[in-house]
Amino acid sequence: MPTSSLRTLVCTAALLCTATVQAALKVGDVAPTFRAPAAVAGKAFDFDMAAALKKGPVVLYFFPKAFTQGCTLEAHAFAEATPRFAAMGATVVGMSHDDIDTLKRFSTEACRDQFAVASDPKATTIKAYDAAAAASPERADRISYVIGQDGKVKFAHTSADPLEHVAQTQAAVKRLAGK
Repeated sequence: MPTSSLRTLVCTAALLCTATVQAALKVGDVAPTFRAPAAVAGKAFDFDMAAALKKGPVVLYFFPKAFTQGCTLEAHAFAEATPRFAAMGATVVGMSHDDIDTLKRFSTEACRDQFAVASDPKATTIKAYDAAAAASPERADRISYVIGQDGKVKFAHTSADPLEHVAQTQAAVKRLAGK
């Protein structure tokens, strides 16, 4: 392959990977409440968004598939940041279409027992948050939301860069907490 063709291909791929798509839920929209099977530290439980919001804001991040490179990197970063989120009163929860047995393992191995990951195998919540991947609607795209205690979206971020989600949501929670 000629160098110029390869360069064009690499540049096009880079643009596709870094392009930011606008999340459909906008700041100020009411965030859909949901209940979903979830796991933290390898133990299953029922995550209830309404109950979590009573305790403080919720950082809800959608990820495509457990144990893939980007999703594992993102989970590690959220695990490291979870104590900082907790200090600001925020709950972190990840969500994907993976089954609960997969997420039990993921909650321990990738999330390092720090935060819950919820299962949405029918993509009901993924679709309600308009977080479905265009190429594969049953899977989630990489989208993060910060939802305030009033149940409204305070921040929305879509990016292929998994580490950006942690930094961006942490800054949004910090602004929300006035810190």
